[in-house]
Amino acid sequence: SKFSVVISKVSTGSYKRQVYEVPSGKQLVDQAVIDRITWATWTSVLGDEVIGIWSRHAEKADVNCACVSHSGINLVTGDDFGMVKLFDFPCPEKFVRTCFCIVTTTGTIDIRVLYCSSRRCMMELFPSLTL
Repeated sequence: SKFSVVISKVSTGSYKRQVYEVPSGKQLVDQAVIDRITWATWTSVLGDEVIGIWSRHAEKADVNCACVSHSGINLVTGDDFGMVKLFDFPCPEKFVRTCFCIVTTTGTIDIRVLYCSSRRCMMELFPSLTL
Protein backbone atom coordinates (compact mmCIF):
# COMPACT_ATOMS: atom_id res chain seq x y z
CA SER A 1 0.00 0.00 0.00
CA LYS A 2 0.99 3.64 -0.30
CA PHE A 3 1.40 4.47 3.39
CA SER A 4 3.43 3.21 6.34
CA VAL A 5 1.95 -0.28 6.66
CA VAL A 6 3.29 -2.72 4.09
CA ILE A 7 0.54 -4.84 2.61
CA SER A 8 0.80 -7.47 -0.10
CA LYS A 9 -1.97 -8.58 -2.44
CA VAL A 10 -1.77 -11.98 -4.09
CA SER A 11 -3.95 -13.74 -6.62
CA THR A 12 -4.41 -17.47 -6.16
CA GLY A 13 -4.73 -20.22 -8.75
CA SER A 14 -8.42 -20.38 -7.88
CA TYR A 15 -8.79 -16.70 -8.91
CA LYS A 16 -9.21 -15.31 -5.42
CA ARG A 17 -7.58 -12.07 -4.29
CA GLN A 18 -6.00 -12.25 -0.84
CA VAL A 19 -4.42 -9.41 1.14
CA TYR A 20 -1.71 -9.83 3.79
CA GLU A 21 0.17 -7.60 6.22
CA VAL A 22 3.95 -7.76 5.88
CA PRO A 23 6.06 -9.04 7.64
CA SER A 24 3.54 -10.63 10.03
CA GLY A 25 1.83 -12.59 7.26
CA LYS A 26 -1.57 -11.92 8.84
CA GLN A 27 -4.34 -12.15 6.24
CA LEU A 28 -6.73 -9.20 6.10
CA VAL A 29 -10.29 -10.41 5.70
CA ASP A 30 -12.34 -7.32 6.63
CA GLN A 31 -13.53 -6.06 3.22
CA ALA A 32 -14.17 -2.56 4.59
CA VAL A 33 -10.49 -2.32 5.60
CA ILE A 34 -9.31 -3.70 2.24
CA ASP A 35 -11.52 -1.25 0.32
CA ARG A 36 -9.84 1.70 2.07
CA ILE A 37 -6.31 0.68 1.01
CA THR A 38 -4.60 2.97 -1.50
CA TRP A 39 -2.23 0.73 -3.43
CA ALA A 40 1.22 2.07 -4.34
CA THR A 41 1.34 -0.33 -7.30
CA TRP A 42 -1.19 -2.58 -9.01
CA THR A 43 -0.22 -5.68 -10.99
CA SER A 44 -3.26 -7.88 -10.43
CA VAL A 45 -5.79 -9.05 -13.01
CA LEU A 46 -8.32 -9.60 -10.23
CA GLY A 47 -10.55 -7.14 -8.40
CA ASP A 48 -13.56 -4.90 -8.85
CA GLU A 49 -11.29 -2.19 -10.22
CA VAL A 50 -10.33 -4.28 -13.28
CA ILE A 51 -13.54 -6.10 -14.22
CA GLY A 52 -13.56 -4.27 -17.55
CA ILE A 53 -10.35 -5.89 -18.83
CA TRP A 54 -12.14 -9.15 -19.62
CA SER A 55 -13.73 -9.42 -23.07
CA ARG A 56 -17.05 -11.22 -23.50
CA HIS A 57 -15.43 -14.47 -24.59
CA ALA A 58 -12.31 -14.43 -22.40
CA GLU A 59 -11.55 -17.24 -20.00
CA LYS A 60 -9.98 -16.50 -16.62
CA ALA A 61 -6.52 -17.64 -17.69
CA ASP A 62 -6.48 -15.56 -20.91
CA VAL A 63 -5.34 -12.27 -19.31
CA ASN A 64 -1.91 -12.91 -17.83
CA CYS A 65 -0.75 -9.58 -16.48
CA ALA A 66 -1.75 -6.05 -15.65
CA CYS A 67 0.05 -2.94 -14.51
CA VAL A 68 -1.28 0.45 -13.46
CA SER A 69 0.73 3.52 -14.44
CA HIS A 70 2.50 5.51 -11.73
CA SER A 71 -0.10 8.27 -12.13
CA GLY A 72 -2.84 5.72 -11.41
CA ILE A 73 -4.98 6.63 -14.42
CA ASN A 74 -3.95 4.00 -17.00
CA LEU A 75 -3.92 0.20 -16.94
CA VAL A 76 -2.03 -1.99 -19.39
CA THR A 77 -2.78 -5.71 -19.81
CA GLY A 78 -1.15 -8.58 -21.67
CA ASP A 79 -2.85 -11.80 -22.74
CA ASP A 80 -2.37 -15.25 -24.26
CA PHE A 81 -3.16 -13.94 -27.74
CA GLY A 82 -0.27 -11.47 -27.84
CA MET A 83 -2.56 -8.49 -27.28
CA VAL A 84 -1.33 -5.56 -25.19
CA LYS A 85 -4.27 -3.33 -24.26
CA LEU A 86 -4.46 0.09 -22.64
CA PHE A 87 -7.45 0.97 -20.44
CA ASP A 88 -8.45 3.86 -18.23
CA PHE A 89 -8.05 2.93 -14.56
CA PRO A 90 -10.12 1.97 -12.75
CA CYS A 91 -12.36 0.10 -15.23
CA PRO A 92 -15.11 -1.37 -13.02
CA GLU A 93 -17.71 -1.89 -15.77
CA LYS A 94 -17.75 -5.12 -17.77
CA PHE A 95 -16.53 -5.29 -21.37
CA VAL A 96 -14.85 -1.87 -21.52
CA ARG A 97 -13.42 -0.86 -24.89
CA THR A 98 -9.67 -0.44 -24.91
CA CYS A 99 -8.05 2.93 -25.53
CA PHE A 100 -5.26 1.33 -27.55
CA CYS A 101 -4.20 -2.17 -28.53
CA ILE A 102 -1.06 -3.65 -30.08
CA VAL A 103 -0.36 -7.22 -31.09
CA THR A 104 2.90 -8.99 -30.33
CA THR A 105 4.02 -12.27 -31.88
CA THR A 106 3.68 -14.32 -28.70
CA GLY A 107 1.58 -14.30 -25.56
CA THR A 108 2.67 -11.76 -22.97
CA ILE A 109 3.42 -13.15 -19.52
CA ASP A 110 4.27 -9.87 -17.78
CA ILE A 111 4.18 -6.16 -18.43
CA ARG A 112 5.25 -2.98 -16.65
CA VAL A 113 4.31 0.61 -17.39
CA LEU A 114 7.43 2.76 -17.51
CA TYR A 115 5.72 6.03 -18.40
CA CYS A 116 2.19 7.03 -19.37
CA SER A 117 0.61 10.37 -20.25
CA SER A 118 -2.55 11.33 -22.10
CA ARG A 119 -0.74 10.95 -25.44
CA ARG A 120 2.03 8.38 -24.88
CA CYS A 121 2.59 5.17 -23.01
CA MET A 122 5.94 3.39 -22.69
CA MET A 123 5.83 -0.23 -21.56
CA GLU A 124 8.23 -3.05 -20.91
CA LEU A 125 6.98 -6.43 -22.18
CA PHE A 126 8.15 -9.83 -21.07
CA PRO A 127 7.03 -12.29 -23.76
CA SER A 128 6.42 -15.95 -23.11
CA LEU A 129 9.20 -18.26 -24.13
CA THR A 130 8.57 -21.18 -26.45
CA LEU A 131 10.88 -24.09 -25.70
